[in-house]
Amino acid sequence: MKISILQENFKKGLQITNKLANKNINLPILGNILIKTENNNIKLVSTDLDLGVSTKLRGKIDEQGEITVDSKIISDYIFLLPNKKIDFFVEKNEKINIKSDNYKTTIKGINAEEFPLIPQIDRKENFKVNIIEFKKALSQVIFAVSLSETKLELSGVLFSLQNDDLSLASTDSYRLAEKKIKLKKEKKDEIDEIKIIIPAKTIQELIRIISIEDNDSIKENNFVEFFINENQILFVINETELVSKVIEGQYPDYKQIIPVEYKTKTKINRNELIRAIKTSSIFSKTDINDVSLDFPKGLNKTIISSTSTKTGDNIVEIDSQVEGDDNSIVVNYKYLLDGLNNINSELVNIDIVNSDTPCVIRGENQEDYFYIIMPIKQ
Repeated sequence: MKISILQENFKKGLQITNKLANKNINLPILGNILIKTENNNIKLVSTDLDLGVSTKLRGKIDEQGEITVDSKIISDYIFLLPNKKIDFFVEKNEKINIKSDNYKTTIKGINAEEFPLIPQIDRKENFKVNIIEFKKALSQVIFAVSLSETKLELSGVLFSLQNDDLSLASTDSYRLAEKKIKLKKEKKDEIDEIKIIIPAKTIQELIRIISIEDNDSIKENNFVEFFINENQILFVINETELVSKVIEGQYPDYKQIIPVEYKTKTKINRNELIRAIKTSSIFSKTDINDVSLDFPKGLNKTIISSTSTKTGDNIVEIDSQVEGDDNSIVVNYKYLLDGLNNINSELVNIDIVNSDTPCVIRGENQEDYFYIIMPIKQ
């Protein structure tokens, strides 16, 4: 194998692939990246057996071949090289010779035959989403995924596809986030609803890979393409492909917990509310993280408060539009801040039924995203 490639191209490929390559006692080669030539492309591949990522790079191929190399060693070295041409040559004894400008090194490789195969996904039916909208949508739901392993189906994000709509939802039983974006389909036929659960790790990798892409390649009209099989999903982002297992199981019918009618509706400045919650959080009870939101009838004010026998208490009054009954609710301030930080709107709507039912938060005139928090029972 003999190739030449620019350092910036090699570096970008390693940034995309090296995250998945981790040391594994039972299968040490999982700590390696596969470097191979394929169809006049230089390809980098890594996997942890649940996820597989590959990316194609531009470069000159003088001799075809393939080799695997320790991810950390190759990444640490290539990242430090000057932004110039790199000559990469593999000897028959698996030794990799790298030369760039006045830098020369030899790294021990491992035969590519030991590297696990990345599953091939049937590409009959594809779906597309705008890359900028998709990244934003993933970020708006990933934080609410459950970290517990007792309910495996809650450890991922639910993708619901029907016709031209993609709905993303996540919950840890204490809060829930849902975001809707539009699909672009090649076929205009109506489709039955498809529901799959994508692991949180896959979502985090998607966000990371999209972030690595150069600003020049992330255009308003660029799309992420994906293909769904029975137990796997393939995402295609420019020259990068990410294959992932999906989580088996039945996602809870979260629509049932969304109130149909509300007794109190409030419209409030988002930044002022965030500041008030942060000051009140200082005096919340340790491990409970409770803050009270009171909506007194007829005063057009929201009162945010907290009290602790150890530290003291705090009360903040914010002007707001309040409609309906005199009402209040106690919530976890960390959960509340998570939701508010993912709403891009000057004003937010907080709707509640009573202190025992979930409150629903939306940005003003933003029907494509909502966030629900379960109350803390007093």
